[in-house]
Amino acid sequence: MAAIEDDRYRPGSRILVVDGTPQSHVDLDDPGYLSFEYVRRIGHGIDLVAPPGAPITAAHLGGGAFTLPRYVEATRPGSRQQVVEIDSALVEFVRTHLPLPRSASIRVRHGDAREVLSKFPPGLRGTVDVVIVDVFAGARTPAHVTSAEFYEAVAGVLSPSGIVAVNVADGAGLAFARSQAATLSHVFAEVALVVDPQMLKARRFGNVVAFASSAPLPFEGLPRLVAGDPVPAKVVAGRELRNFIAGAPVSTDQTSTPSPAPARSIFQVDRKKTT
Repeated sequence: MAAIEDDRYRPGSRILVVDGTPQSHVDLDDPGYLSFEYVRRIGHGIDLVAPPGAPITAAHLGGGAFTLPRYVEATRPGSRQQVVEIDSALVEFVRTHLPLPRSASIRVRHGDAREVLSKFPPGLRGTVDVVIVDVFAGARTPAHVTSAEFYEAVAGVLSPSGIVAVNVADGAGLAFARSQAATLSHVFAEVALVVDPQMLKARRFGNVVAFASSAPLPFEGLPRLVAGDPVPAKVVAGRELRNFIAGAPVSTDQTSTPSPAPARSIFQVDRKKTT
């Protein structure tokens, strides 16, 4: 079940809640504003993919309330975007209550993220500047979009300098995040994580944002950007990333598991409009 909750701290903004889990925050008046910590961090990565304002080609695996497609259109007008969402009813619910900009070039493809990705038209293969993986079934990422084989399929649609950004939800010990970092490092030459230092100390459940590319990541300015956020984060790369991985297993189609489930107490929301 999907619902829309008013953001009591930011008038005019809305929160999309799916099965009791907050999935997206949208400010229709200012789509360049990103509220959720991990979404803001992905936004910083998008900002560095190409020169400011330059249109890009983006693919979003997981639609939610289309927060990042709206952000890309607001900050990079004229961008070509693909959104893959398995829940057609959710898409229509969002379109009704949180309409997309009429001028945006956003195509929605319905179906399982991995299956639809494998059927992207030839014109998209090898041309996508950024793929954003933010796929959830309830509060967990399904296993089949966490494996090396899946990330190899993602690599097949990226441009030579293209970047994948992955939302990795994990808890104490960060075993799942370590495995995802190892898996991305198995497929891509360059990997960097953006993480709350408190998560590195295994103190709370949260989101790690992983970036990966076959080319050097253009992220010289990323540490400054994430350190200046309302909830500061740090970039983990190079030797520190190798130490973080520390022998964690590479996830394959045979061994992959869903992301860990958060405690129910983490998400407390009130429903306003529901499907």
